[in-house]
Amino acid sequence: MSSTSEGRSPVVVIGSGPAGMATALALHKVGHTPIVLERYREARPAGNILNLWPPPIKALREMGVDITDLGAPCHTTFRGVRGNVRADVRIPDDVVRDYGGGFIGLLRPELYRRMLAAMPADVIRFGTTVVSLEDRGDDVRVTLGDGEVIDAGVVVGADGIDSMVRTHLWGASDKREHRLQIVGGYTFADVPGAERNEVVLRHDRTVQGTYSSIRDGGRDGFQWWVLQAWDPEAPAPTDLRAHALGLARRFPGPLAGLVEATADDACQRWMIRDRKPIPRWSRGRITLAGDAAHATSPYAAYGAGMSIGDGYTIGQELAGLDLTDTAGVHAALSRYDDRRVAHTTAQVQQAYVLGQVFHHAPAPLRPLRDFVLDHTPLLQKQVGERTPGEIVAQLAEMGDGLRGRA
Repeated sequence: MSSTSEGRSPVVVIGSGPAGMATALALHKVGHTPIVLERYREARPAGNILNLWPPPIKALREMGVDITDLGAPCHTTFRGVRGNVRADVRIPDDVVRDYGGGFIGLLRPELYRRMLAAMPADVIRFGTTVVSLEDRGDDVRVTLGDGEVIDAGVVVGADGIDSMVRTHLWGASDKREHRLQIVGGYTFADVPGAERNEVVLRHDRTVQGTYSSIRDGGRDGFQWWVLQAWDPEAPAPTDLRAHALGLARRFPGPLAGLVEATADDACQRWMIRDRKPIPRWSRGRITLAGDAAHATSPYAAYGAGMSIGDGYTIGQELAGLDLTDTAGVHAALSRYDDRRVAHTTAQVQQAYVLGQVFHHAPAPLRPLRDFVLDHTPLLQKQVGERTPGEIVAQLAEMGDGLRGRA
C-alpha cells in the first residue's frame, strides 16, 4: 500500500506525455503530491514537429517551466496555391509581447526536455503499468502490474488516444478516421526564399503544404508538412521524403527546397484519427486529460497546447482542496469539465470539418469551394478572426495563475 511520505493521498496521473507532465507540474505547484505512472522506460515524444499558441505558453510559465527561447515566434496566414492570402491570423500586439509570439514553432523533444527539467525528482515512475482502478468513494485504489497498490485522492487518465482510463469510465468507443495522412519534417538548412517567423499554410485543390520557423536549442530552422487524403488501409509510402517532395513541388516557393534539405531520419508520417468528443470527462474521483479526453487533428494546431491547458486547469481546481473531502473533489472535477470540455470539443470538431472541407470535397465542388475561399471573407472570419478571439478569451479564463480560483 502506497501513500505519500506526509501521509496525504497522492494524485495519480497515468501517462507522461504533455498532459501528464503538465498535470503533475501544476499539482506540485499548488501543493499536492503527484505520482506519474508511465508504462514506457522514458518519456517518449510522439513525433517531432510542434506548435504552441499563447495559452499553453502562459500555463508552462506558471508551472515553472523555462520558456525562454522555447521556440520561434511566427505570424500565421492561410494562402491559396498562388500565394493569395485567404486568412490572416493577427494576434493582438500585447499578447505577442507577453508570450513571445502568436504561434511558436519548436520541436517536440525540446518541450519534453523543458518540462522534465522542471519536474521534481521521483515524481515519474517509468516502466510501470496499471492493471485496474477502483473508485471506492473516499479514494481510488490503483493496482499496478507488479501487485503494488496506491490509494489515490484523484486519478487523472492522461494515457493517450487509446486510454485505458477513458474506457474504464465511459466504455469503449471507435476511433474516427479522418482518412488523411501527414508527412512532416524539419531542417536547419538555410533555404532561399523561406520566410522567417512566418507560418505559410497553403492549399491547392487536394493537398495542404505548410512550413514555419522553428527554434531548437539555440538553432533556427524550419518545420514543414504536407497533408493529403489517404486510405488508412493502404500501405504507407516507402520513401517518405520522396513522397513529400512530390507533393511539395505542387506549391510555388521554398517548400520543395525545405523538403530536399531534410534528412531522411528527420521525416515522419502519421495517419490522422481522433475519437468523437464526449460530454463529460470526470466521474467520481477519476478524470481525463489530453488525448485521452480530446484527441484532435493537427488542423487545430493545438493538441499539445490543449493538453497543457488541461493540466493547468486541474491544478487550479484542486488548489487548496483537502482530497479527503469527497464532495469537494467531485465539485472540483465537475468545474474542470465545465471549463475544458466545450472549448476542446469545439477545437476537435473544427479541425475535423476543416480536414473534410479541404481534402474530401467532391471534385465538382472544389472549384466553387476555392472561389469562395479566394474571393470572400469566409475563412478570414472562421479562422483569421475567430482564432485570436479564442486565444484572448482563453488567456482571460486562465486567470492570474496557479493559486486557485475565487
